[in-house]
Parts: sequence; structure tokens; C-alpha cells
Amino acid sequence: MDPKKFIIVSFMAFVIACSGNVWTHPTSAAAGAYDNLTSGGTTTNPDDFLQALGVENDEEIYDALYSGKSLAEIANDNEKEVQHIIDLQVSQLKHQLDERLLRGTLSLSDYQAQVSELTEMITQSVHGQLLQ
Repeated sequence: MDPKKFIIVSFMAFVIACSGNVWTHPTSAAAGAYDNLTSGGTTTNPDDFLQALGVENDEEIYDALYSGKSLAEIANDNEKEVQHIIDLQVSQLKHQLDERLLRGTLSLSDYQAQVSELTEMITQSVHGQLLQ
């Protein structure tokens, strides 16, 4: 396993999880689509990710990833549920895909293909496995 690829993939997952609110801001989507998406309560606070990992700030995550730990190992070290991290990231990414579908920037077939791969992709990333 190439450590640089591992760090890049893990950090990408971290950034995606923390940037959930950036993509849900009303100016980034049509008003109707925004109301539909946010009324379901699927948006999350970036602090949810930190709490799920049991860390206090982004630097702790960065340092742990840089030292070769996976997100799952960080969670286990802090006695947190790994599945919660996976569920949180899947929810955030699915929410972003839902927005893209509603805005028309993603076709239905592409949406379905990406959603079908989402859980496996996030699970591999959280456990530090390189995506194939």
C-alpha cells in the first residue's frame, strides 16, 4: 500500500465529510430543491464528523492520517463506532448526489451508478483500503 495514496484518499474522505454544509447552502441550489433537501434533516454539522471520530479538531485527524492510521483506527482508538462514521459519510455524499440530480447536473443513470457504489467506496476508504 502506497502511503501517499492512503493519505490522499483518507484526507479526501475527511474533507468531503467536513464540507457537507458548503454544498447545502441555499445559494448553491435552486430554492425549491434546497427546501426539499433540507426539510428531511439530512444535512450534518462538520462537528458531527469530529465527534464520530472522538477527536477535538481537524489537526488531530490530519496528524493521525499522516502517521498512517485509517479513520477506522482513529475511531477505535477513541472507542467510537466505525459504522457511525461510514453512515455519516454515506449520508453526506448521498445528499450531495441528490442535490446534483435535482439541479440536473447528474443524469439518473449516473446517479444510480454512483449511489450503488457509495457504501462500498466509503467503507474501503474509512478502513484505509485503496480504492480499486
